[in-house]
This record gives sequence, structure tokens and C-alpha cells, in this order.
Amino acid sequence: MKQKNPWFIFFWISLFVIIFMLMNSARQKNEEVEIKYSQFKQEIKNGNIANVTVAPDIIKGEFNDNGTVKKFKTTPMDDPNLVKDMEENNVKTFSGSQGGKLFTSLLISWGPLIIFMLFFIWMMRGMAGGGKQAMAFSKSKAKLAGAGNTKITFKDVAGCDEAKEELQEIIEFLKDPAKFKKLGGKIPKGVLLFGSPGTGKTLLAKAVAGEAGVPFFSSSGSEFVEMFVGVGASRVRDLFDQGRKNAPCLLFVDEIDAVGRHRFAGIGGGHDEREQTLNQLLVEMDGFDTKEGVILIAATNRPDVLDPALTRPGRFDRQIIVPNPTLKDREAILGVHSKNIKMENTVNLGIVAKRTPGFSGADLANVVNEAALLAARLNQEAANMKNFEDAIDRVLAGPARKSMISGKEELKRIAYHESGHAIVAKKLPKADPVHKVSIIPRGQALGLTWQIPEDDKHLTSKEEALDRITVLFGGRAAEQVVFDEMTTGASNDISQATKLATHMVTTFGMSDKVGPISLDKGSEEIFLGKDISRDSHLSEKMSELIDSEIKKIIDDCLKKAKDILKKNRKTLDAMVSYLLEKETLSAEEVDLIIEGKSLGTAAV
Repeated sequence: MKQKNPWFIFFWISLFVIIFMLMNSARQKNEEVEIKYSQFKQEIKNGNIANVTVAPDIIKGEFNDNGTVKKFKTTPMDDPNLVKDMEENNVKTFSGSQGGKLFTSLLISWGPLIIFMLFFIWMMRGMAGGGKQAMAFSKSKAKLAGAGNTKITFKDVAGCDEAKEELQEIIEFLKDPAKFKKLGGKIPKGVLLFGSPGTGKTLLAKAVAGEAGVPFFSSSGSEFVEMFVGVGASRVRDLFDQGRKNAPCLLFVDEIDAVGRHRFAGIGGGHDEREQTLNQLLVEMDGFDTKEGVILIAATNRPDVLDPALTRPGRFDRQIIVPNPTLKDREAILGVHSKNIKMENTVNLGIVAKRTPGFSGADLANVVNEAALLAARLNQEAANMKNFEDAIDRVLAGPARKSMISGKEELKRIAYHESGHAIVAKKLPKADPVHKVSIIPRGQALGLTWQIPEDDKHLTSKEEALDRITVLFGGRAAEQVVFDEMTTGASNDISQATKLATHMVTTFGMSDKVGPISLDKGSEEIFLGKDISRDSHLSEKMSELIDSEIKKIIDDCLKKAKDILKKNRKTLDAMVSYLLEKETLSAEEVDLIIEGKSLGTAAV
């Protein structure tokens, strides 16, 4: 049990008592009216004085002021007839006092100084009290998990097979350093894990410590940067000192880009404190030897902004990418997170994995948790496949908002828009398969058409890119074919289509007129301090050619989408009819409608 510091308790009790007495004294002073001695004598003669207390330096009492009883004070004079006058004029109570309240006077005079001295003593004792004291700004805030306390191992980390292979050497070194010393090999000083958010970088670092059975110091890059100059550098020194004292051990710094950014990477100058912290980190990584048994692992989502001095060989020797999980990995991750979830036998995690391409480990954990919450909300005994389907939709697009659309005409337009996407996707050979069509608003979308690729893709052909743009324009094309007018509903589709068409021309070299030239240097996000003065490198003629090629791609794809929907107008109307009835259509139902078969729930 944590013990309270007695000086801490004494300080606050004393402070409370002093402040209370000062406030009470001030209140009493405000209530007393100061009068002249002559007025005091006159009030005695008038019979207005009720009671009097006479002290050598002050006279206090109460008097009647036009029916109101008020407290008064006055300075006494050498008046031997005072007692006689009070007796003759029927003063009810009068008494003498040897002096004023000495303690109160001393407290008012010396109270602030006493408070300061108590505070100073408390602070000085705190500075001598160890790592959790009030003034220990320079101490590292790294959290220590002792050897054997880190229970996470590689069994708890599904997927990331290549990353685990790379980290296996670190584990073997921490277990048996002599094995590497015999061969003269040097283990990497630092390992940098980078990848998208939620892919399991921190979990991997903990698993390394768990596998090796060594102490694990975890910290965040932001913990090194403070408002006080020099604190960050001091904390870096303290972190490495703690590592050497507990060797062999692992030091883990999450989000290292908080201190490891390019130096002088800002408008008007760099952040001196952050740069001093980075410089100290560079010095410490140079200064310690892996023979000491201290390994530094860092994680970041932005390896591109790190200072080159930090990522060079000899510091972070090994850089390991932690990618989004593959289909096989997603199924394994779902298995890990669903261990403690009650599920029906109908739940097929393989199908859930197929329907979650591009999901990170954190996203998959969220899907499992949302499925369990949905099952609990419906008072079910266990989560079923529908709960998982709804959880995927919720993670992808947000919760359903059925009350958002109220007008029948607007709902009909949304149905035509989403049906246009679905039919165009089904009629194009290179388009991803349609998984679901819905007119239920989710997040910012009024309706959604889900397309899920059959396999994880890493390359996209020109035909696939063109078909993707054509599908994006399926909603706008349906509006124009049916209503002969345009709405704002296609704004996001147009944005995505334009972005893809621009990359096709300027980055992927998929334009015959422009050719295989990379011209996309000016469209990425500017890194302040490094690229702020970058000028456009394109001539006017080339810019016009790029614009014309982008417009040609978009015009051709929109025309193609319109032609498909005009040829399949009957199918389009049928799908809209079913959508208005059912609100959501599955992949199987979409296939039946495309084939011209009836679903038996709405008139075609």
C-alpha cells in the first residue's frame, strides 16, 4: 500500500488553517466600523452603547445606530472618567482586556512567509524522495515490465510472419549473447518497426520481450518533449541508464517521429528542445554497445519524416515493415480476438476474413468486439453471422442512420444511384464483385455499394483502373439516364474517380499521349521546411496535355456507364423496386436480379 508523505499532509493542513484564520480575520475587520474617540464618548452619553471591551491599544464593542446594531472600534485615550461615564449611562456590559489577539496579529504579519517556508521544505523533501518526486522532470517516464511479467508471446501475435522472422535474431541474442560473440557478429543496435496504424507494431515489441524473458521498458516519443529546456535530453540519458542497469533488456519507444523528425523542419526555424532530444538520442545510440545486452525498438507510422541520421546503419540498423494482414493472416487474427467471444456454430471466420480486405489488426479486433456488442444489444446467447456482417458495415461506414432520409422521392434517387453502381460493376469484367447494395444511410453516405475483391491485390492493370472509374460514375450515370438531371450525391464518387484518373496519367504512366513519365511530384503533401519552396516543374503545354488526358478518361468512363445502364434499364428499374422494398440486397440477390429472376418480395 502506498504511504502518504507526512510533510505533504502537514503542509496542506497548515495551509488550510492559515488561510481560514486570515479569511476570518479579514471578515471581522470588514464588519467593524472605526469611529473617533469623541464620537464614542458621545454615543455613551446618548445611551447607544450596548457593550464595550477595553484593551490598552484598542476599544471594541457594539452600538445602536438608528435601530441597527453595529460593531465598532476606536483608539483609546488617557481618560480616567471612562468607567464612571459607562456606569452613569447604563452601558450593559463592559470589561477589560490585557491586549489584542497577539496570535492573529502575528499570523497576519508572518502567515505568507510561513506558507512559503512550508512549501519550500515540502519541495526539498520531495526532491530527495526518488523517481516519483515533484521535481523529477528529468527522469524517464518509461514503464517497466520485469522479466517474466511480459506474458505476451508470438503465439498471441497472428500473422506478421516475416516481421517475426526478422525479430527472431533479437530474441536469440537476448537469450544467448555468447552465440553471436563467438562468430564475431554484431546484433543490430536498433530495430525500427513501421507500418499503418493498428497493424501490431507495439504488440510485436512486447512479444519479443515476452519470448526473450527480459525486462521491457516502454515509452512514447511525446514523453521526452516538455516545456522545460533540456528535460527531453535528460530523460533520454536516464532511459538508457535504466536499460544498462537492467541488461539484458528491451527499450521500446512508440511513435518515435514525435522526437525523431527531420531537424530544422519548420517554418522560421526548428524546435530547439525537440532537436536537443534527438541529438541526445543519436549520441546514446552511438555510445552504447549491443554487448551490454540493451536493444532499442522503435515504432512509427511515418518513417518518411524521420531524420536520416536516426535511420542510418549503426543506429536503427534494421527496418521492418509491418503490413496490413493478408487473407490468411486476417483469419488467424480473428481467431485470436474471438477466443473469449461466445459465437454460434454458423459463424465462419474465413468468410469474415474474405469480407474485410485492407483491414488492420485493430480493425479486425473492433469487428469482433462490435459483433459481441450487437449480440448483447439484441439479448442473444451468442454472436451469429449476421452480427459479424453488421459489425463489418459499422466499422467500414459507421452506424446506420435510418431516420436520416424521410422523403420518398429522395429515397428513390438514392436507390437509382446505388443500383447504377451495382449494375455497372456486374457488367464490367475487371470490376470487383458486388457484395452488398444498401440505401440505409451510414456515416456521411446516403447509400452504399460494397465491392470486395476475391483475392488480395497488390497490382492494378489499366483495364481494372478504367473499370473502377466507370463503376464510380455508375451512380451519376443512373441519375442522368433516369431523371435527366444531376444532384450532389455523386460528389465523393467524382473526387475518387478524378484522383485515380490523375494518378493513371501522372504516376502510373497509363496515358499513351503523355507516356511513362512520373509527373506527380507536386501533388503530394508538402513537408514544411523541406518542400515549402518547391515550384511546379511542368510546362504549360504539358499541363494542358495532362488535363486533357484526365478529362478524356473521365468522359469515356461516364459515357460507358451511361451506355450500360441504357441497355439494362429494365434491370435497373427492377433493382430499384427491390431496394425500396428490402433496403439492402445481398450479392446473391443482386445476381438473381441481373439474371432477370424474381425475388418474390416486390413487383418487377
